[in-house]
Amino acid sequence: MQVSVKPVAEGAATAPPPAPPRPRPPRVAARAVIAALLVAALIAAVCASLAIGTKSVPLSDVLHAIGGGTDGDAVIVRELRMPRTFLGLLVGLALGAAGAVAQDITRNPLGDPGLIGISAGGSFAVAAGIGAFGLTSSYQYIWFAFLGGALAGLLAYAVGGTGYGGATPAKLALAGAAVTVLLDAGTNTLVLLDVRTLDQYRFWAVGSLAGRDAHLGLELLPFVVVGLLLAIGLSGRLNALALGDDLATTLGTKVRTTRLLGAVAVILLTGAAVAAAGPVTFVGLVVPHVVRAFTGPDARWLVPCSALGGATLMLSADVVGRMVARPGELEAGVVTAMLGAPFLALLVKRGKLKEHTR
Repeated sequence: MQVSVKPVAEGAATAPPPAPPRPRPPRVAARAVIAALLVAALIAAVCASLAIGTKSVPLSDVLHAIGGGTDGDAVIVRELRMPRTFLGLLVGLALGAAGAVAQDITRNPLGDPGLIGISAGGSFAVAAGIGAFGLTSSYQYIWFAFLGGALAGLLAYAVGGTGYGGATPAKLALAGAAVTVLLDAGTNTLVLLDVRTLDQYRFWAVGSLAGRDAHLGLELLPFVVVGLLLAIGLSGRLNALALGDDLATTLGTKVRTTRLLGAVAVILLTGAAVAAAGPVTFVGLVVPHVVRAFTGPDARWLVPCSALGGATLMLSADVVGRMVARPGELEAGVVTAMLGAPFLALLVKRGKLKEHTR
């Protein structure tokens, strides 16, 4: 069989292949529906957290206790489960929003708040406080954890922001990884040198919501509120930042200022979460990826929806931990790690670990 080949005129330009169609961003109505579904899921998680435990309480009794009732199981709901649920709500809101902001300011899909050293800094400060000052309660841990996380985040930003180009995403990620490794080594050294420090530190470090001080949530509430407001307020600038530093500057966005304020928001949110429940892993990494699949990359929707998703995941993990190991329980941080590790492997397998750009 003879194949005829059409001659091409000399100098004629070869037509470029057609560009693949760009995915259409979700419309506002669809995003509003997604946000409403997240709110509904969070309400369901709150109800489950109040009702399910070693002793299950009917939902009618839960509502009776919330309304001020004092008989039956009202004491269990009001004195034990409401403070725990409130604490889990704050931790989840903080970690979900912090993960979304961290991934945008570093343009790194692995931008978990732990990436810039905050969780490691909080852990090191608590271990040092136990060993040096004999701290014994979670109420005492919070300020050491918060201060350590904040200083570690600022150190990572200072190291990553020096030199040519300023605080680029790659430099921030590398500086955060270096600070994390250094502080983890210091924490391991502290707990291995003192048995008493190891005994107290290991309970705090597993990411549990149980056994915390009932007033801990109120102490951390201002930091979470300020961090959330700052993160949501920066969402428009984060959209410009994701276009690239040069284009963002052309559009009038102050790149360094935006990254610095974003880092402050992440430090406030993650520092408060670590202080409350220890270094809970994967919530800040997994939730923004899942939410982004439904809302698109627009940070004005991604940040608040990630906060709602983080709170839902944190409370759900706490409830699952109570159910699978009755009459004991698994810590919420253990459950989130069991869910997050396969998700990370799935991201790697599907090739989703690329720099975030619009």
